[in-house]
Amino acid sequence: MARRVSTGRFGAALVIAMGTLAAACAAPGSNSPQPQATSTSSMSAAPTCGSAPIKLNGYFETGFPLPKALTSEFTKQHPNITWDIREDQFAVITQNAPRVLADNPPDLMRLPQVSELVKDNLLKNLDGYATAFGWDKWPASQLEQLRLGPGGRPRGEGSLYALGLNFSMTGVFYNKKLATQIGMSTPPSTLAELDATLAKAKGAGITPILQFNGGATGGLAFPLQNLMASYGPAGPVNDWIFQKPGATIDTPSNLQAAQHLEKWVKAGYFPKDANALDYATMMSRFIDGQGLFMFNGDWESGNLDKQMPGNVGFLLMPPAQQGGKLAAMSAPLTFGIAANAKNADCAAFFLNWVATDKRAREIGVEVGGSRPMGPADAYMPAVAADKVTASTLAAGAHIAKDNGAMDFIANATGAIYAKSWTPQLQKLVAGQQSPQELLKTVQADYADQLEGN
Repeated sequence: MARRVSTGRFGAALVIAMGTLAAACAAPGSNSPQPQATSTSSMSAAPTCGSAPIKLNGYFETGFPLPKALTSEFTKQHPNITWDIREDQFAVITQNAPRVLADNPPDLMRLPQVSELVKDNLLKNLDGYATAFGWDKWPASQLEQLRLGPGGRPRGEGSLYALGLNFSMTGVFYNKKLATQIGMSTPPSTLAELDATLAKAKGAGITPILQFNGGATGGLAFPLQNLMASYGPAGPVNDWIFQKPGATIDTPSNLQAAQHLEKWVKAGYFPKDANALDYATMMSRFIDGQGLFMFNGDWESGNLDKQMPGNVGFLLMPPAQQGGKLAAMSAPLTFGIAANAKNADCAAFFLNWVATDKRAREIGVEVGGSRPMGPADAYMPAVAADKVTASTLAAGAHIAKDNGAMDFIANATGAIYAKSWTPQLQKLVAGQQSPQELLKTVQADYADQLEGN
């Protein structure tokens, strides 16, 4: 989500184009004025990449195939465009983003949390491009998470500073063969039914939930946030992520979610080596049939359709009460144009092409497994009903209907994932942290980070 955590399944780097020279030279934390929106008055028509040779510089996330598939197709259709792409793990991109954007800004960069990057004048204001290309006529919910107020706060309103290669969503994948072995004929419809299924899997010697939680990215944030969606509404969680005044993650319903996660840990529903398990190993084990459930995003749908054809199902996290509304982590695969990118117009043209070109949208579904961004009436490729991609696309439509989209709790601040959620969740697994203190600690860290400490 920015998505999202990965191993090798994260996204690519999005173009980041900087505006004024002062902003381009500004170090993180400087007080220089923020880059202004691209002037629509200077655009007699929407920007293009022209016909002269251009090399777009990208900073992408290691192992995520969608951005490379899109850049390859883009060059096929626009032979004058070539790419120079650098890749890193998402955790590394998170740490490096401010310095890379300030010192060696790529044209396209996969973005982590963006509030601090906007505050430090490192991302280009895309309002001018939104007007020129018509992005502001897309469904507003697609762009909400990418809008920021002056100084980077609050999120969810204000100017546009990034775009998504698609609109991803998380839920629960399951192995159909293992489900049949324990008598799971239909997906659980309540949290109690899910608990009963997990107990059956444990009793049958099957790992109930394959979930990574090692390294710099705590994967138990996925089931935790899904449990938050079971116990409470999405709105307050989004308020916290968007840095709304007075918002807190330490609420009664979120405490119930954290306590439920601890119950799963103590019941042995996660691998014993969860705190040493990285994302790539989790994926490998799931594909090998070593676990029943996996909390993950639809960006893996295309991969799982290839690796486990016909053997993967997908469900949205069931509510605590029968018939309750569904919610899910759902956010754009975030890319931005940075303040002083060399080829900002071409980068913006590429982002618009991703959302509007027929073949690009097909790649978004086939490779990315997610719903492309773009106009409400844009072309959508057909997907066979027996593919897990069809299930994830249908689930996305359901979430939109219930207005249940949440951004990822790891995106609340630039440091909250690596410095707070991850170590606290690892301590919870190790029996060194309680649910109550986990939420209190994260909230205290969040407050400190908003104050710039």
